[in-house]
Amino acid sequence: MLAAIAVATFFATLLGGLFALRFKDSLHLVLGFSAGAVIGVAFFDLLPEAIELGSKYFETSMITSIVAFAFLIYLFLDRVVLLHAHADEEGHGERGSLGAGTLSLHSFLDGVAIGFAFQVSTAVGAIVAAAVLTHDFSDGINTVNLILKNGGTRTQAFKWLLADAVAPVLGIISTLFFVVPESTLAIILASFCGFFIYLGASDLLPESHHRHPTLWTTVMTALGIGVLYLAVSLAGF
Repeated sequence: MLAAIAVATFFATLLGGLFALRFKDSLHLVLGFSAGAVIGVAFFDLLPEAIELGSKYFETSMITSIVAFAFLIYLFLDRVVLLHAHADEEGHGERGSLGAGTLSLHSFLDGVAIGFAFQVSTAVGAIVAAAVLTHDFSDGINTVNLILKNGGTRTQAFKWLLADAVAPVLGIISTLFFVVPESTLAIILASFCGFFIYLGASDLLPESHHRHPTLWTTVMTALGIGVLYLAVSLAGF
């Protein structure tokens, strides 16, 4: 069963990215949805999980402080990349790679979460797997969008998409060889929450609205948030 879920995470991510490549001409709408999806993952999935796992070891204020600190770290990295770029195209390419790399690392941790959940029980594993699969499709969209909107080529976007699709499979496999303490996992989840808030609010959202300030981009952002809220809520039952 775990092997089948690993294959499913690969194809869910891949299909999301191919969807973004196919509808590149409507990128502003897809970006709007991606912004909402990234923000939704941060607030409805990563933050609650971080607080729940870390409640045995940290105060809630500590978890939220880690989120804020991670936001500032990503802000610093993003600005440094841009400041040290010799040309706009080069700088934007590095920025896209930074974002896609973050998403890929998050996908790896998604796989880790699935593997550890199945070590607890099949029922818990199934719930976690459902939650991961529901936003793997969005992860594929987000990865492609971050590369394309920052001046990357379709080939570069597809390479990062493959990396993001393989990442959860590697994460699942890795759980056969190591164990991450809950306290450490809580810090990791809180950090990614901060990264994703930055990506959604400071990168994807402004870009979706910049060239196409229409009502539909706002609707797509709200839809992205709503879809992730619904997916996470249903996965919790």
